[in-house]
Amino acid sequence: QLQLVESGGGLVQPGGSLRLSCKGSGDRFNDYSIGWFRQAPGKEREGVSCFSRRDGSTDYADSVKGRFTISRDRSKNTVFLQLNSLKPEDTAVYYCAAKYTCVTKPTNIDFDVRSWGKGTRVTVSS
Repeated sequence: QLQLVESGGGLVQPGGSLRLSCKGSGDRFNDYSIGWFRQAPGKEREGVSCFSRRDGSTDYADSVKGRFTISRDRSKNTVFLQLNSLKPEDTAVYYCAAKYTCVTKPTNIDFDVRSWGKGTRVTVSS
């Protein structure tokens, strides 16, 4: 059984920062690529970033490039997502997922997903 638990969400003013954590337990967490996704109210879940298990490469959605940074601490079974220069449009529930690859298909958000976390809420508002 592979379980993922997100934490670190909260209320922050525009321009502020947060660091989200995705801690895994069981079933070889470090063998998976880890993706971060988000779902804003009334919108579909979308991919935000991914850390590849193969070579440690990372990728980001255009909307967050230059503002968000994904990193991984294998010794702690944890993947982090640093959110800087936050905007109101970043408001969403953020989920992490253990994936077999970093390929994401907007029409099938569960593609290659082994397990989802339950999410952590980020609200950007003044």
